[in-house]
Amino acid sequence: MKLSVVIPVYDTEETLEACVKSVLDQGVDDTEIILVDDGSDDGSPAMCDRLAREHEEVCTIHEEHRGIAGARNKGIEKARGEYIMFVDSDDSLAPYTLPILLARIGAHPDYDILEYPIIWHAGEDDEEVLKFGRHEYGNMKEYWVEGKGYAHAYACNKIYRRRLFDKVRYPMNRAFIDAYTLPRLLEQCRLVATTEEGAYQYNYSPGGMATMADGEDLEQLLEVHVDRLEHYEMTYEPSEYYVYALQLQLDVYAQTKEPPILPELIALSGSSIRRLPISRKDKRRLRFIKHFSIKGLCKLYRLRHRQRHR
Repeated sequence: MKLSVVIPVYDTEETLEACVKSVLDQGVDDTEIILVDDGSDDGSPAMCDRLAREHEEVCTIHEEHRGIAGARNKGIEKARGEYIMFVDSDDSLAPYTLPILLARIGAHPDYDILEYPIIWHAGEDDEEVLKFGRHEYGNMKEYWVEGKGYAHAYACNKIYRRRLFDKVRYPMNRAFIDAYTLPRLLEQCRLVATTEEGAYQYNYSPGGMATMADGEDLEQLLEVHVDRLEHYEMTYEPSEYYVYALQLQLDVYAQTKEPPILPELIALSGSSIRRLPISRKDKRRLRFIKHFSIKGLCKLYRLRHRQRHR
């Protein structure tokens, strides 16, 4: 078996069939589709069973509701493919995506992860295509930092070598599970590639994690990035990645008022700030913490945030 496509399903009877059809219509052989019904309350369970009866490539697993992490983990356990990918049941794959991606993997069997474009809000007026260029990364720090993998750590737009999950699972009862899990997968990788071919079609959900996250959820995401900054020894001088984490720290403090966990930079000079390709606003923030502290900037940001939302 070449590829296992894991589709977690929870109360998505209106979009599920179109999602599965978008995978079936790829026209690739040696592929299985694993539908993991996560205790749905609508007609999704029956639809999963019908799709499994109608298509030999499809199988269904029924579980008690444990959330998307539990559903993905169950699919990982069931998967027989050399490679694995995840598709949410309210999203879809653009036509010809899998033939292109599998051909690239066939030509480069040393790829452990192949990342491909995302179409945000597919079919809507505000549709946006997110591409990552065509690159190969043998150094995972280079992918995470220079390739800005930290900003697109989504699970859905990647094909993974199945063995990466031998010792890795998605965490239960945690926010932003993709950002938490991808660094652990990268630790198992030798080569990661990005391509501009194919597309994952993401449909906006008002109840998604990004729109529902509270201060505690964002703090868990911040912990991921602080861990990576320390892992890659990037708490000495400023970088675009540090500025990314700084914005997250400001948002966390504005909601929780918990003491900042982002480390103060050791070598924060005017010249190090000037050479960064960041906005003027971000440069002002770095100058502020150079003369004062991250906590001082957090307090100022929180005050202005509260004034804007009165």
